[in-house]
Amino acid sequence: MKLAYWMYAGPAHIGTLRIASSFNNVHAIMHAPLGDDYFNVMRSMLERERDFTPVTASIVDRHVLARGSREKVVNNILRKDKEERPDLIVLTPTCTSSILQEDLHNFAYRASLESSADVLLADVNHYRVNELQASDRTLEQIVRFYLEKACKKKTVHFKKTLKPSVNIIGVVGLGFHNQHDLSELRRLFGDLNISINLVIPEGSSVHDLCDLPCAWFNCVPYREVGMLTAQYLQKEFNMPFVDVTPMGLMKITNFIRQVENVLGTLEYSVNYDMYIDTQTRFISQSAWFSRSIDCQNLTGKTAVVFGDLTHASSMARILHSEMGVNVKWVGTYCKYDAEWFRNEVSDISKKIVFSEDHAVIAKLIKETDPAVIFGTQMERHIGKKLGIPCGVISSPVHIQNFPLSYRPFLGYEGTNQIADLIYNSFTLGMEDHLLDLFGGHDVLSSPQADNISSIKWSQEAILELNKIPGFVRKTVKKNTEFFASQQLIDVITVETMYLAKEKL
Repeated sequence: MKLAYWMYAGPAHIGTLRIASSFNNVHAIMHAPLGDDYFNVMRSMLERERDFTPVTASIVDRHVLARGSREKVVNNILRKDKEERPDLIVLTPTCTSSILQEDLHNFAYRASLESSADVLLADVNHYRVNELQASDRTLEQIVRFYLEKACKKKTVHFKKTLKPSVNIIGVVGLGFHNQHDLSELRRLFGDLNISINLVIPEGSSVHDLCDLPCAWFNCVPYREVGMLTAQYLQKEFNMPFVDVTPMGLMKITNFIRQVENVLGTLEYSVNYDMYIDTQTRFISQSAWFSRSIDCQNLTGKTAVVFGDLTHASSMARILHSEMGVNVKWVGTYCKYDAEWFRNEVSDISKKIVFSEDHAVIAKLIKETDPAVIFGTQMERHIGKKLGIPCGVISSPVHIQNFPLSYRPFLGYEGTNQIADLIYNSFTLGMEDHLLDLFGGHDVLSSPQADNISSIKWSQEAILELNKIPGFVRKTVKKNTEFFASQQLIDVITVETMYLAKEKL
């Protein structure tokens, strides 16, 4: 079996379904053919949900193609309205069913006349946006719908809370470690004496959305989901927002400074200097670890980083600025926000990659030959094939990256988890030495390995190689043979070794 096509970000309807299923008591109707209805299984497996996923597929079959979909779609909406009694039903087509070009606005309107729940058609162009863009757009659409509805009824709550409070926007189902990150954000804001007004969409009700303006400001921890909502709330309700991701010590400090500035503009003066100093020096072990002899072993090591906007940019910053790792290149599959990403990482690496093609990324990794990869599940597969260790830091991921144990990436506890991930992802000197001592692991040969294995060493070169300390000898031997194979050298001499050293 061979992988035909890999998507880093799924189709648009997956993004809409992630938002709808994250709210409490919201049901989604997916107008789709068989084969597009895998979301329920995926969410139940990865999130380990004990309840059924609130998504129903209105199947496009030969009868629908002959008679049209209106009757079937409307009946499915009304049936779920009676069975589940949801507050909102979100109707979404898929890329496949969009080809039919049916008037789904009319279907939603017809159903809304008879249903007790609100009915909303996801306003997403399924041909032009991916899962992440659709998530962002659907969340903003639902928030806008309920706030405009509440404004007409004059039921919006504008009175600010007595003490500083925040809305956390963008924590969503199937997000990378989102639930663990949310716990850290709650702890962080609690330490800053800021109460949580609402968390949307995860676990909230659409009826709570009229309370959004009660908060003093909004927090958008992830670049992918929540920015459109925060911008809407800023424009319509004059609510400032903080959009720095508190991942890594430097960005946590920037995050807290931005919170401090926002509160200052609201005439509430605070100073978090002592808190930042205490947390950095005594609570987070990352700052101490970065100065330890263990972390100094990482200095000059090479890495490549690839993932979504938030995690790829943040991890590259941690590796470069906090751990002293040489980031050869950093990239993202979120090509739609390339300008923001370039501004975030331009000082980290000269090479910035934008691609949705896993084959391009695999080729780049092979050419770069880094000591370690930090990427998605796909880069983990690529790393296994090339014999390069990989730390998974971004969606898309498999079930092992939905851990039962507490594994946040944000906040001060997140810095400890990331430091462990970085350190344990590298194959370090002593490990190299032990692998060399005990014969290493059995691996399948490759054409490149066969070419290198045919290269011979002169007696003088072998003696020179044996003078090199054991914990780096294997790496020197590998690099020299690689250099010799590139230069079409059949026998490695002492001179070849020094040429390889200068080159590599």
